[in-house]
Amino acid sequence: METPLQPMTDDSVRALLEAAGAQVMARSGRSEHYSAPREFSFEAKAIFPNGMGMHIVARQFNYRDPWEATGRVNDLVDVMLLKDGELTPLPKGYPFFQGTDEECGVDEASLKEIIACVSGVNVKLYELQRITGDLD
Repeated sequence: METPLQPMTDDSVRALLEAAGAQVMARSGRSEHYSAPREFSFEAKAIFPNGMGMHIVARQFNYRDPWEATGRVNDLVDVMLLKDGELTPLPKGYPFFQGTDEECGVDEASLKEIIACVSGVNVKLYELQRITGDLD
């Protein structure tokens, strides 16, 4: 049986990032009013002690039927990886951000794995792989 996806909020994502040692700024986008102008329901930006950054966006609410959950929830987010303020993939050998700077449709369990991965990256690998020609 599949485990149901966990709803995420700006506060829950902030807590995950801070637990990994990141400095975090998070904000809600869409308010409880349907006509709110923002296209996202929340976003968080984080920078880890190793200098790597993440921008996490929950683009819109998912609506659930009453028997599944109540109201609007966010259970999937998009994650962009930043290094020196610019979008970047991870060096080769990591399970995420290979050849891309964004992971889309990420659930909470995968987000925890991505946070652990990014917070543990040795940024010297970028220079090493650039020198050896392994970095695209």
